[in-house]
Amino acid sequence: MNLDITKIVQHRLSNDQYLQDVHEKKQIYLHHTAGGGNPVAVAKYFQQKEGKVATAFVIGEKGTIVQLFSSKHWAYHLGLKPEVFAEMGVTYRSLDKISIGIEICNYGPLKKQNGYFVNYVGGRVDRSQVTELNGKYKGHIFWQRYTDEQIESTRQLLVYLCDTYGISKEYNDSIFDIDKRALRSENGIFTHNSVRHDKSDIYPCPRMIEMLKNL
Repeated sequence: MNLDITKIVQHRLSNDQYLQDVHEKKQIYLHHTAGGGNPVAVAKYFQQKEGKVATAFVIGEKGTIVQLFSSKHWAYHLGLKPEVFAEMGVTYRSLDKISIGIEICNYGPLKKQNGYFVNYVGGRVDRSQVTELNGKYKGHIFWQRYTDEQIESTRQLLVYLCDTYGISKEYNDSIFDIDKRALRSENGIFTHNSVRHDKSDIYPCPRMIEMLKNL
């Protein structure tokens, strides 16, 4: 199924919350919010945040896509650290300008305590909402499940954006760690992990990876 852009919910940020100059788009970065499932709440959070920090899109737990500003514009969503470029022997580049950020509503890593799964703020997560990885990723085996609706909406949005901007859909396992291709501003789909050691979004969910491999 193709993306029906008329179903994207518009919750636009005020003009002073993002940068309206236009740059060529070469990259897409997948994030998760480390929060609840309401995408409009995320949009409201970005509206209040200082420093023009936001992503163009947020995908809620039910698959609703919320747009905060046009994908041809930009905001700071990566928190780039010059030392990461230096350690990889790559010249620093301002990747926020040439990339599109997509947030997926998800709490991220979970802990098992007394037979229950809890997120980092202590909220219980039902077992049906838990993904168990085969091995630890960033120190964790259990993660909140990306819903089927989120994965399908992510797929549709990625296809639309890649086709619109000529961004490669080719999958590479390297996107879940620091990726020289991302730092070099090469064309493609990446995750926040691709440019930051201290991030864990998005995690290598097998169902998400299968989708990315079949774009």
